[in-house]
Amino acid sequence: MYRLLHRFKRPLRYAMAVLYVIAGVMHFLVPEVYVQIIPPVLPGPLVLVYFSGIAEIALGLGLLHPRTRRLAAWGLIGLLIAIFPANVYMATSGVVIEGTPGSGDPSEIVRWGRLPLQAVLVAWAWWYTRPPPSETAE
Repeated sequence: MYRLLHRFKRPLRYAMAVLYVIAGVMHFLVPEVYVQIIPPVLPGPLVLVYFSGIAEIALGLGLLHPRTRRLAAWGLIGLLIAIFPANVYMATSGVVIEGTPGSGDPSEIVRWGRLPLQAVLVAWAWWYTRPPPSETAE
């Protein structure tokens, strides 16, 4: 089973990197969408959106380089933990997303489904914190 999973490790790393870079870029193209899910108790929501966008881009790119891969994966885990309160806020407060195609009130399934998705994303990033069995570059 390990060999089967390991076979997909490299292409999934590229997919993960692309997803985070695109997500990070979106923080700059439509920041108002992301500001809406920042819990109101946090100061400077727009700054937080830009900071998380920079982090997503940098960490996504970091996954592509063998020297920075493990550190970038740990950084993504930290980022996912840091943004978890925004997903909890979205799930519990009835946030209505405005300014995107199909915007509006996300369904309860979407709101609450984001929470376990965070665990999946953390596990995916954690996979890249592990050194390869032979300690050779992947």
